[in-house]
Amino acid sequence: MNIIDFHTHRLDATDALISVDPRQFAPQSGKWYSVGYHPWHRVDQLADSDFDLLEQCARHEQVLAIGETGMDTLRGGDLEVQAQVYVRHLQVAAAVKKTVVVHSVRTAQQIIALRHNAGLDSVTLVIHGMRGNGHVAGMLIDAGCYLSYGLRHNPAAVLATPLDRLLIETDDSPADINDVACQVADTLALTAAEVKSLALSNARRLLEPST
Repeated sequence: MNIIDFHTHRLDATDALISVDPRQFAPQSGKWYSVGYHPWHRVDQLADSDFDLLEQCARHEQVLAIGETGMDTLRGGDLEVQAQVYVRHLQVAAAVKKTVVVHSVRTAQQIIALRHNAGLDSVTLVIHGMRGNGHVAGMLIDAGCYLSYGLRHNPAAVLATPLDRLLIETDDSPADINDVACQVADTLALTAAEVKSLALSNARRLLEPST
């Protein structure tokens, strides 16, 4: 498993964790996936059968994580519904013992509080597309989260992220993961190769089944 790009929606991506809706899950040989219902996509219409499908997909051998899921104050449906759907994802993740890829826009405190209130602190979260500042990064790190950075990020947050919690991603950008690695490397005074090596090591620790 050589995942450097921790989060992308490009189905043809290589060395990547490809995020798909369970209803569109059609695994290709040699690819790795996360599955979840994005908070932008009419989560108010999800039924119990959709969560049954989520868990079914989550148990597939090529699915390494759950998500993306989460909350967004700027786009998507009712925040209470988003919160309920997010917690349902956490419950599936706990059942299959997998990491959750989180979409969080101005909801970092809620994301952490909901996990705690649901008694699911053991579920590991990766905040994808992290754009918050250093203070937000510190709060998420203290809560045990990993932070995944794309081209658009706050350098102060990158500097506040321990190297063993740092990941990189392309998300829905046409950028190459090497471009992201170069940007993050400039901030950290490392080489792009060093950043990619860190990202790979961290992804393996998060995603490879424990023996």
